[in-house]
Amino acid sequence: MGAWPGKFVIGLTGNIATGKSVVRKMLEHLGAYGIDADALSHRAIAQGSPGYEPVVDTFGKWILAPDRQIDRAKLGRVVFSDPAAMAQLEAIVHPLVGQAVDILVRRSQQAVIVIEAIKLIESGIKDKCDSLWVTYSPHDKQLARLMQKRGMSEAAARQMISAQPPQEKKTTLAQVVIRNDGSFEDTWQKVYLAWQRLFPSVEPETLQPSRAVAGELAVYRARPREADDIATLINRLSGGVRKLTHEDVMAAFGDKAFLLLRLDGKALGVVGWKVENLVARTDDVYLEDSISLVDGLRVLMTEVERVSRELQCEISLLFMPVGYRSQAPVFRALGYQPRTVQGLGVRAWEEAAIESMPSNSLMFFKQLRQDRVLRPV
Repeated sequence: MGAWPGKFVIGLTGNIATGKSVVRKMLEHLGAYGIDADALSHRAIAQGSPGYEPVVDTFGKWILAPDRQIDRAKLGRVVFSDPAAMAQLEAIVHPLVGQAVDILVRRSQQAVIVIEAIKLIESGIKDKCDSLWVTYSPHDKQLARLMQKRGMSEAAARQMISAQPPQEKKTTLAQVVIRNDGSFEDTWQKVYLAWQRLFPSVEPETLQPSRAVAGELAVYRARPREADDIATLINRLSGGVRKLTHEDVMAAFGDKAFLLLRLDGKALGVVGWKVENLVARTDDVYLEDSISLVDGLRVLMTEVERVSRELQCEISLLFMPVGYRSQAPVFRALGYQPRTVQGLGVRAWEEAAIESMPSNSLMFFKQLRQDRVLRPV
């Protein structure tokens, strides 16, 4: 019996830029509850969290930014160049992350959990998992991803890759190795086949029902096999401003989920939505002109919030083009208030907004629950 009775826990790790988060998202599409332990480690040392004072006491107040938060870049320069300092930091953070993971797993409604962590093996979380999955990518793919997605110089990217242990140290311990060196669709097939081997009698759709009905409008959770339909719908409803291909939507599935609004079987709307670090973020909203904004959003956001609460989200952020400023009363009627990033007041929420907010957008905020995962730790 595993550490969490009634749960099957997949531990997911791999070196930098090998596609861990993409594989976690794929498992979430199949019905798993995803936990990003690396994001929890950032929360653990935020001001007001239990790791903040021990880290400041250990490394000194010079690591603080002007807003009194820990400057992770300054801290990183110390610990990544000094193994002893890294060990000190991990001794503070790993137990806190372990407690937070335990809280989330025990609260989760899903039977399958996936815990993503770059230090999954070193932190001891691996020993609580029922199956260890490792992502692997060739060196040139890692290099390209770091340079393209993070804007790193080639020298900096090479240094970061070489600072990590060989990938084979992790792959030799794994029950499942996902070689992530092709297209999103290729990786999706590998993940799906590995899922089927673990759960041969379980259809993915039955693990995460996502259908809501209000009158004749209904919302359905889209699957990657509907990528062409989603691309066609967004291209049409955007008036040609968006020109998505099948490959674009498949790649987007590595970051978010799509909900389709249907009336009598016809798709009349779509939202792109994701959950990261206990924050729900909706950033693609397209509706037919024949559907009123308040009716369409009410049905779609009710479903977003229902699933987000199941995923233990603290807040829901809705991003809309600035042209919707005059529609603020519609969003208020749905419980959403306009906010600035600074007005969110919680570091993890602010970082989520900065990471996800499209340019020329308005942000609307709704709190989904009062307790925060690291407060009881």
